[in-house]
Parts: sequence; structure tokens; C-alpha cells
Amino acid sequence: MRTIQFREAIAEAMSEEMRRDESIYLMGEEVAEYNGAYKASKGMLDEFGEKRVIDTPIAELGFAGIAIGSTMTGNRPIVEYMTFNFSLVGIDQIINNAAKIRQMSGGQFKCPIVFRGPTGSAGQLAATHSQAFESWFANTPGLKVIVPSNPYDAKGLLKSAIRDDDPVIFMESEQMYGDKGEVPDGEYILPIGVAEIKRAGNDVTVVSFGKIIKEAYKAADELEKEGISCEVIDLRTVRPLDIDAVINSVKKTNRLVILEEAWPFGNVSTEITFQVQSKAFDYLDAPIVKINTADTPAPYSPQLFEEWLPNYQEVIKAVKKVMYK
Repeated sequence: MRTIQFREAIAEAMSEEMRRDESIYLMGEEVAEYNGAYKASKGMLDEFGEKRVIDTPIAELGFAGIAIGSTMTGNRPIVEYMTFNFSLVGIDQIINNAAKIRQMSGGQFKCPIVFRGPTGSAGQLAATHSQAFESWFANTPGLKVIVPSNPYDAKGLLKSAIRDDDPVIFMESEQMYGDKGEVPDGEYILPIGVAEIKRAGNDVTVVSFGKIIKEAYKAADELEKEGISCEVIDLRTVRPLDIDAVINSVKKTNRLVILEEAWPFGNVSTEITFQVQSKAFDYLDAPIVKINTADTPAPYSPQLFEEWLPNYQEVIKAVKKVMYK
């Protein structure tokens, strides 16, 4: 296998699919001439030309609507937002059109579109540029929501998302684009809606997704030194949610900690908590603990931001809490 960056895995997935299918095109802010705000579309303008790699104005509502409309004439667009914070400007198109076209047309139209870009915090970007909206989009029937945490998963899942006949929200991270990982040379895709056990363990299940899962890995390494074995599950897809993978693990470990970079009220970890307690209550030996950001807008101050964002030390405390240590 090769070792490549996350951004390269994204570019490869898009390019391979665009070579395979001429109905696929990429549009968004700075995707063409600038090679992508985070260089995730590097070289694509040169290969595919300006009719298939399209720079847009800073007008998210407008270009989201154009892309969605084009699906009704046989196209399969990929829309890149410079950050999902900016998707809020176009969210009416995503929620009220993309997610509902199939049902509202009685199945006459499908909407094969991928909305992708970075989610969550990325250092000192303050309150309006550090938000995680996975649960917002996952709350909408008709949308699929994918949040990969490494280059291998990113490429395989993005190819699946592009081939999907329904709208997919594909959420990345500015702080992962430079991450390196092994990616096969040949063709591969990964199924949407299937979680993966990234680290097997017996004492406690730790569930996470996206870049914050790195804190779970750090915690598991530290806890292993103390003889505590953590099973770390990467959801990879938020909707559809692979709750069976979580429940099967909980049946083995009898304890659950959920780590999510999002505000604590009504998020993905809240849904997991509800489903596990309703389907596997008798297997729990301790109350479920979920770890989220502080319930405030993201601060600009580095010191306050460090307190706001979850970290591996909080995971260690949570694991010891559910183990009564």
C-alpha cells in the first residue's frame, strides 16, 4: 500500500469517479484555479477542464440550488463548501430540496449529489467557524451523513457516496487534510452505514467518529498501561447509524463511553445513548457517559478553546468512571 495524505485520498476518489462517469462534476469555492481551499482538488481542473471543475461565487444557496437542479437532468454533482459553517447559507436547498426530491416527486426524480467539506473546529477560528452540524443533517430523512477519520476510509466512503443515488453529506476536517495513512493502489469502495472496530478491547466500549477519535486512541494507549482494555469503534457513518456494532460491543464490555465533537444537547451521542439503553439496558454495568464540547459557542482564546474541546484526559476519566475506578 501507499501512504498518502487525507487530501490526496479525497482528490483520488473524486478523480477516479469522474473518469468513470462523465455526468459527475465538482463545483464550489476555489475548487478549480486554486486547486481547492485545502488542495483537495489539486490537478483536477487541468485534467477535467472548466466545465467539470467549476469555481463558484461565495453564494452557497445559489450554487447548491444549481447543483441540485442538475441532478434532475441526469448529472451527479459534488459540491464543496469551504467549511460546513458556510452550508448554513444554503441549508434550505439541502434540507427542503435535495433531501425531499425523491419523495415529493413520487420517485420520478432521484438526487445523486454529494455535499462535502470540513466540519467542526480547526484551532483559532472562533464561534462562527468552529461548529459541528453532523446531528443537524442526520436529523433529516433523505440525507446520508458520513464523517471519515483517516485517508483509507475517506477514499472508500467518498467513492461510495458519489455512486449513491441519494444526497450524501460528506464531512471532513481542516485538521485532517495533512494526515497520512495507507491507501491501496487499486479500486476499492467501502459500504455506507457500517462502523468499524479500530481497536479491539474487553473492558469498555468507546465510540467516536471524525478527527476527535484521535483523542480516543490516545486515551486507549494510556489506559492500556494501567491494564484497562478499550474497544474503540469508529462510526464512520452517522446516518444510517450502525447501532448494531455498538450494541454488540457493549454486550461484550458492558460499559459505554461516547466521544463527539459537538454541543451536548440533542447530538449524535444522545441518540446512541437512547438506542443502547433501550436495546441493551440489561447488559450495562454502569451508566453511559458521553463527552462533548462545552455548551457554549467556540471561544477564540487558545486557553479557553483548550478547555472547550474534548480531549483524551476526559476520555480517561470517563472510562475510569464507568469502571468505578
